[in-house]
Amino acid sequence: MKWRNENEIVDILIVGAGAAGGVLAKELSEAGLGVVVLDAGPWRDPEKDFASDELSMKHLAWEDTRVVDAAEPFVTGKHQSGKGIGGGTQNFTGVFLRFHESDFKTKAIDGVGEDWPIHYKDLEPYYSRIEKEISVSGPKHFPWGNFQGPYPFPELDSLSPNAVLFHKGCKSLGIQSAPTPLAILSNPLDGRSACTNRGFCLQGCMPNAKFSTLIVHIPKAVQAGAEILADCRVTQIEVNDYGHACGVLFVHEGITYRQRAKTVILCAHVVETPRLLLHSATPLFPDGLANSSGWVGKAIMTHSSNDVYAKFEEEVRLYKGTPVLASTQDFYETDPRRGFVRGYTIHAHGSRPIEMAEGFRKATEAPLWGSSFRQAMQDYNFYGRLKMVGEVLPNWNNHVALSDEKDEYGMPMASLAFNYCDNDLKLLDHAVDNMKLILRAAGGKISYVVPDTQHLMGGCRMGNDPASSVVNSYGQSHDIPNLFICDASLFVTSSGGNPTLTVMALAARTADYIIDLASS
Repeated sequence: MKWRNENEIVDILIVGAGAAGGVLAKELSEAGLGVVVLDAGPWRDPEKDFASDELSMKHLAWEDTRVVDAAEPFVTGKHQSGKGIGGGTQNFTGVFLRFHESDFKTKAIDGVGEDWPIHYKDLEPYYSRIEKEISVSGPKHFPWGNFQGPYPFPELDSLSPNAVLFHKGCKSLGIQSAPTPLAILSNPLDGRSACTNRGFCLQGCMPNAKFSTLIVHIPKAVQAGAEILADCRVTQIEVNDYGHACGVLFVHEGITYRQRAKTVILCAHVVETPRLLLHSATPLFPDGLANSSGWVGKAIMTHSSNDVYAKFEEEVRLYKGTPVLASTQDFYETDPRRGFVRGYTIHAHGSRPIEMAEGFRKATEAPLWGSSFRQAMQDYNFYGRLKMVGEVLPNWNNHVALSDEKDEYGMPMASLAFNYCDNDLKLLDHAVDNMKLILRAAGGKISYVVPDTQHLMGGCRMGNDPASSVVNSYGQSHDIPNLFICDASLFVTSSGGNPTLTVMALAARTADYIIDLASS
């Protein structure tokens, strides 16, 4: 393996090459800093290593064993996080939504959660920069939130019958709907083709029409001099006698190496980032690194993400087109008449056969089997599907901790505890009822409601008060000034929309901050 001598001290060491790690690697290396990126997964070639195959592409997700204690359905693999250069951007749907202004001040507005130490205006220029950089495709007018278009590229052609039915149902009920902003090209760009409507976005995009840091940010980082090391599992963050981060230990092909650095940035996502911090405890930091507040691993959040399937008389063919082509955020903001606070997004969401089969099995108290299951799947082409992205409130008791069980590297496995609160459940029920109404209005007969969750957030939340947060608004540890955290674990609240764009905007903002520090 090519790797820097362990006695060499690099400027920046980034753990994780996903949405945030890719942005940081590009921005910091282009600013002239020496950057090394370590990722636990492989470096893939989309044309050779991606396939239109649900089963063989499951390895794009982080599937390491985790101990989970949850009353509600809660998974930590699949589309919750990715593994490999590009991270979760390899296997996400490409939905690219901005947070709303209210998402950053839920306590001030609705009396729940906690306010972020930043506002929408702080991320606005970074939202615009990222959208332009990857040429987001979207409608001329998006009727919700602070930014309502236009987007750099026009919307994708709405070739999905499922999206057409969704628009029809919404219109009949007086619900606004619109094409979904997507990190997928509607026109060719820089040698990448426009979307071919292959439909296997969750299995990796072979034509490279869908954005990932694997094909956009990482190559630019390499060109600027960054060194990207794949299949390198970081097992410990090291600190010196002065309480500063000084590097990491990592394992490659069974051999442990050390990489020293002036600044360490964790971009390992919501489970692995707190796990590393807790496991790296020292006599100087007995409760784990960056954890004087006790908030490391606390208040993790997911999105409630139930599916509703309806059967139609005409063929829908859920495999057609990009999975998400239409959405509504009419229920995003708090409405006191509903009996709960905050809100959600509804997507018209396609499905591959295995995904639908797994969903049908989860949807019934007595799992479908035999002839009944066979009959349901024979009708695959006639089902439509909607999915919600529902805000879940932060709760101290929902947390990541270290298990007594250890993995192959000798590290304690991550132990996750999670349960919905009463507000979460009321919001979820409201969204499911509306999805049923939309599908019925489009002519469908409700068949299955599938419990699901998506998108992990929180666990190392940002804040101005070191007693109640882990990092400042730039992801800089309150306890260790040269240790940064930059991924979805920074989130104070979860919002009612997909988080990838916000993760990347935060990373771009943090990169500017680190560059300013380096030049001062």
